[in-house]
Amino acid sequence: MASQVFYRKWRPQTLAEIVGQEQVTQTLGNALKSGRVSHAYLFYGPRGTGKTSTGRILAKAVNCLSRSKSKPCNACDMCRAITEGRALDVIEIDAASNRGIDEIRDLREKVNYAPTQARHKVYIIDEVHMLTKEAANALLKTLEEPPPYVIFILATTEIHKVPPTILSRCQRFDFRRISQTDVVAKLTSICDAEGIKIEPEGLRLIARSATGSLRDAENLLEQLTTYYGTEVGLHQVQAILGITGDQRARELVRHIVNNDVSAGVSTINNVNSDGLDLRQFNREVVEYLRQLLLIKTGSEEAVDLTAEDIAELKELANKTSLAQILRAIKLFGQLEIGFDNYSTLPLELALVDCAQPLVEESKIPAATSPQYNPPPPVKEAPPSKKQAVKPMPKVEPPKAERIPTTPPELHSEIERLRLNWRQVIEQAPENVKRTPAVAILRSAGVKPVAIEDNTVVLAFRYPIHKERMETAENQQVVREIISNFLGHPCQVRCIHEPEDNHLVEAAKRIGAQVTSVEEK
Repeated sequence: MASQVFYRKWRPQTLAEIVGQEQVTQTLGNALKSGRVSHAYLFYGPRGTGKTSTGRILAKAVNCLSRSKSKPCNACDMCRAITEGRALDVIEIDAASNRGIDEIRDLREKVNYAPTQARHKVYIIDEVHMLTKEAANALLKTLEEPPPYVIFILATTEIHKVPPTILSRCQRFDFRRISQTDVVAKLTSICDAEGIKIEPEGLRLIARSATGSLRDAENLLEQLTTYYGTEVGLHQVQAILGITGDQRARELVRHIVNNDVSAGVSTINNVNSDGLDLRQFNREVVEYLRQLLLIKTGSEEAVDLTAEDIAELKELANKTSLAQILRAIKLFGQLEIGFDNYSTLPLELALVDCAQPLVEESKIPAATSPQYNPPPPVKEAPPSKKQAVKPMPKVEPPKAERIPTTPPELHSEIERLRLNWRQVIEQAPENVKRTPAVAILRSAGVKPVAIEDNTVVLAFRYPIHKERMETAENQQVVREIISNFLGHPCQVRCIHEPEDNHLVEAAKRIGAQVTSVEEK
């Protein structure tokens, strides 16, 4: 007998063997016992959760020759014929490849013929949402009033695409993603029966990677045994799944929590130097941040880690705020590492953005506060040689590389560039939108500050951004973007201009004004 793939060999044969869908199997079992089987069912849920298997079990149960009402015997000729896919009266149709009106018209014609061997003719239509509008309309009448010997079982992964007219004619059952615990239990039983030795942590990694699909998990297990044999180590599971298993994902999260940009950049570049997949590394960073979020919000029971790992997460959670964790998840979770899998730039930009201080608005007096007494409006003068801040005269901004420019005239080129900077970046030509240069321009702390002799001066808050923008290919891209906006060729020069003192900025927001600049 030819060997079978795991997901077919270990396909459930009774409702009791369906994993993780008790709300479905119990209801169908009661319907079989009472003889109140519907003429049309709609099974909805993610792939690999048992929809088609349940449909076949139901077809066997209503046609089993043992006359058992609650479950098929799986021993009679009819049960074996359905299991082996040779029963003429159980018809499986893939609506993805048989979606037109001609196929449905053919189905409507054949529905009227009585079953040849079984008591009931069962139609299992998979991915029913793929039917064309005309085909779905042609199915409606037959679906609503089929002959008494016909049962329809429709399955779909996208319930929102199924016409409401079809939904209203079926009993709907929702299949859930299978829990990791249930997937691991099923994989363990398969390993015991097949003589496969694999570490429990390896099975948990497979279950996590399958994201609730038992069929995907069984396929991964078979792939591992095909490649490595019946003894599979944890590192081999990680290799097949593309998981780095590298502690540096956790190390990077610690640097994020500590706002240690230098150490974080070093970690990222070490990972890249070792040849690890940066996309997978980023996914592991996001997953660890998610677990940190769960610990921070008091949802420890949802974290599937060892006691030692949970203790480490709790220590990190005590050092950071919920806002910082959320910010890091958003920044790393939205990264696109597609244009160059070997570029560390997206990870570095996300790390630097994470280190930006969060503005605590609650510490800044509101305009409606009774203690708030803003000074009368004063027209700002051009920067002079002395700087004093009122009412905070002792606060001075850090020294920065300065550009000797005068305030821009109305509608000057630098003013147009400043006012439309976001638009300049977003309207970059399609061929450069996914380049490292555009990624740098989109990051916080990059702005045009002057135009000198047809050279646009760009100020960068962080030296790492300035250095990367000064490479020849990045310079070419940014020249093209800015020249397109200005309407004439131009050069670009990069300078480092540190972030303004946050105390000065806070003072400005409550009414203080810069009256002079003191240069040291």
